[in-house]
Amino acid sequence: MICYQIRVSGRVQGVWFRKSTQQKALALGLRGWVQNEADGAVLIEAAGEEEAMFQFVQWCRQGPPMARVDQLSAHPADPNTLPHDFEIRR
Repeated sequence: MICYQIRVSGRVQGVWFRKSTQQKALALGLRGWVQNEADGAVLIEAAGEEEAMFQFVQWCRQGPPMARVDQLSAHPADPNTLPHDFEIRR
């Protein structure tokens, strides 16, 4: 299992990014969370099998149809701090 903290910026708030992220993560069998940041970015922590995480990060580079991703950064994170499902945090 691998885990990443992913920060996505661009037009990523108000375009169903969090809900779409949750749906994609659950479809890939990932666990973790997603939340909006005060600066307009979206922050994600997700963990899962290597191939599923690769697909997830690739999806995050585009996001849902109304989003525009200008920048994405991904860094290793600790999977032990994640919930057992994938939640949207406020």
